[in-house]
Amino acid sequence: MKILMVCLGNICRSPLAEGILKTKITERALDWEVDSCGTSGWHSGELPDPRSIDIAHQYGIDITDQRSRKLVVDDLNEFDIIYAMDSSNFIDIKRLAKSELQQNKIKLILNEAWADQNRAVPDPYWDDNGFEKVYQMLDKACEAIIEKYA
Repeated sequence: MKILMVCLGNICRSPLAEGILKTKITERALDWEVDSCGTSGWHSGELPDPRSIDIAHQYGIDITDQRSRKLVVDDLNEFDIIYAMDSSNFIDIKRLAKSELQQNKIKLILNEAWADQNRAVPDPYWDDNGFEKVYQMLDKACEAIIEKYA
C-alpha cells in the first residue's frame, strides 16, 4: 500500500504524519510506503519545520531525511490513499482529481480516528505550543490507519 500525507506547506503536519506512520509500519514489518507533500510549493526542497523535527525527536522519530515538495497530478495515480490534514487541503486535492477512482482515494486523516467528524489537524505553524497536540492527534489517526488496513 502507498499512502500520501498532505498539508499546505509540507513542513509541519504532513511530515509528522509521514514520520509517525513510517515508524508504525516499520514496527509491524508492513510492506507499505508513505510520503508527504503540500498543496503549495512555498517550501519546496526545505527540511520540515524545526519544531516538527523536535517533537518527532521527542518520540524517537527522525524526520530530517524529508524534504518539502508540492503535490502533483501524478500523485493521484501513484498513491492508494491520500490523507488531507484539513478541509482546505482536502478541497485543493479534490480539484486535481480527474476520475472517480482518484476522488475516492482522498480522505481527511482524522476521520480514521474520529469517524465522520471531519475534524481538522490544526496548523501549528503559528503556535509553538501546538506541535504536541498535533503529534498526539496524528499518532492516534496513524494507529487507526494501521488497525484498519494491516
